[in-house]
Amino acid sequence: QVQLVESGGGLVQAGGSLRLSCVASGFLFGNYAVAWFRPAPGKGREGVACFNNMDLSTYYARSVKGGFTVSMDKVKTTAYLQMDNLKYEGPAAYYCARGGWGSWNATTSYDVWGQGTQVTVSS
Repeated sequence: QVQLVESGGGLVQAGGSLRLSCVASGFLFGNYAVAWFRPAPGKGREGVACFNNMDLSTYYARSVKGGFTVSMDKVKTTAYLQMDNLKYEGPAAYYCARGGWGSWNATTSYDVWGQGTQVTVSS
């Protein structure tokens, strides 16, 4: 069964850090990109970061560049999103997704999604 399972969300104060994990199973991990998305008001979900296993390239939304780091561990078939210096925001679910075609930050570029992990940054 092809699936992605996120974890690592929680409550953190502004300025703090969290590391999200996305464990993949049921498919050849090295053949895909894995991206992270979060809700965007009026836009559905916005791409936060992406790691392309095929060419080892990384992509970031402008709003998180310098603060977030995306990585992958092929042995553990796990993708990570290290989030540092978090800014205050209400509860938001972060999702990982499998893909690798089209624009990295378009939801249509991904065909398998995790169930999400909740992140809340308090002031």
